[in-house]
Amino acid sequence: MNTFPAAPDWQVSQWFNTDQPLSLVALRGKVIVLHAFQLLCPACVSDGVPLAERVHRLFTGGDVVVIGLHTVFEHHAAMSPVALRAFLHEYRITHPVGVDAAVTDDPIPATMRAYEMQGTPSLIVIDREGRIRQHSFGRADPLALGVLLGLLVAEDNVAQESGRVGSCCGL
Repeated sequence: MNTFPAAPDWQVSQWFNTDQPLSLVALRGKVIVLHAFQLLCPACVSDGVPLAERVHRLFTGGDVVVIGLHTVFEHHAAMSPVALRAFLHEYRITHPVGVDAAVTDDPIPATMRAYEMQGTPSLIVIDREGRIRQHSFGRADPLALGVLLGLLVAEDNVAQESGRVGSCCGL
């Protein structure tokens, strides 16, 4: 059986599009799509952020939660929380977005370092148990992401069904 690494907690200095801070512990039982981006990254703006928003709107109130992580490792002054707030408004981004916590004397923010991200856009899919099931850098394939999310949602549904009395064939 495959073993998947546990996802580290993310470290966020500020949240947007949510009334309260979000954590892995609070989201346990949900499939999490964590997408790391920078508002000045062309691939993030053209592909990563729009894909994350589409997934968020498709799964609102369901088994999948999308979390954006604004992980700034360059041009820090230009990508402030004020600029991020305007970006989220202009691009009509409604999923929760956290600002990756800065680290003193290090251009790489805390969560980016903890997840060993290569850059942005990065996409990390975390299963209901808090394990990393996908960790990728660059443009994500929407079809492959959809298949993975479907499998992870079904994975738990099969497990729930197997616990019911009278289930067919032990499934």
